[in-house]
Amino acid sequence: MSTRIAFLKGHGTENDFVIVPDPENALDLSPAAVAALCDRRAGIGGDGVLHVVRSAAHPETRSMAPEAEWFMDYRNGDGSVAEMCGNGVRVFARYLQHAGHVGEGDLAIATRGGVKTVHLAKDGDITVGMGRARLPEGEVTVSVGEHNWPARNVNMGNPHAVAFVDDLAHAGNLYSAPPVSPADAYPHGVNVEFVVDRGPRHVAMRVHERGSGETRSCGTGACAVAVATARRDGADPAVTGTPATYTVDLPGGRLVITERPDGEIEMTGPAVIVAEGEIDGEWLENAVN
Repeated sequence: MSTRIAFLKGHGTENDFVIVPDPENALDLSPAAVAALCDRRAGIGGDGVLHVVRSAAHPETRSMAPEAEWFMDYRNGDGSVAEMCGNGVRVFARYLQHAGHVGEGDLAIATRGGVKTVHLAKDGDITVGMGRARLPEGEVTVSVGEHNWPARNVNMGNPHAVAFVDDLAHAGNLYSAPPVSPADAYPHGVNVEFVVDRGPRHVAMRVHERGSGETRSCGTGACAVAVATARRDGADPAVTGTPATYTVDLPGGRLVITERPDGEIEMTGPAVIVAEGEIDGEWLENAVN
């Protein structure tokens, strides 16, 4: 690795990320390196890493390059690879704006969950087209201690189990992944959301993100929660022809989620760059070894 590596730190509703610009995909960010960077005591600290690469420079996304110049090579805090991160996309877009690569308006970002459309508004909020939700069949149960809840299986390009509870405290500390059954429902792990009602089309949630533990916010999780809540409430925009909009409160802030009649889900919320600097390459090499 080079002696010094540029980085930035950003967050979206307090879901925080280490941003590593690497347009030509020259850095070897191993799982151990990502985990070291995300370590909150011995590293920079973050829920994940946003590796900023031109789509044409990465073997996974060369085919997306004509549609989206930039690829969000997202990694969870433990170094594992993830398909998508909704808050991460907003912070990724804010970085591209901060670096002068894009301005206000629309852009496309490549992810492992497909190409996402993004709008940077003049008021500072960022809206991300999150794609369509899939609702796999089959019953799922989430457990914490002696509590068990039926959960809705929602896939937003990554898997979610959404459980409606009476009190968010019932989710426990969420340091470790809540057991979900049947185990074969999520062969690669799952994000688990616990949800309470706050008012008409207004809910609050806590989330355990696979590979990261409890986080202050989860964009795909908020989308999964909005869809699951809409179906619980008997709302299906594809049937009614009317968009369904839900306000979702998370520990780190508020997101507004709209499901359109065509199935597309839009997430709107803030994204902030808070710092930038350099990683000591020697430290990172030692941390990995």
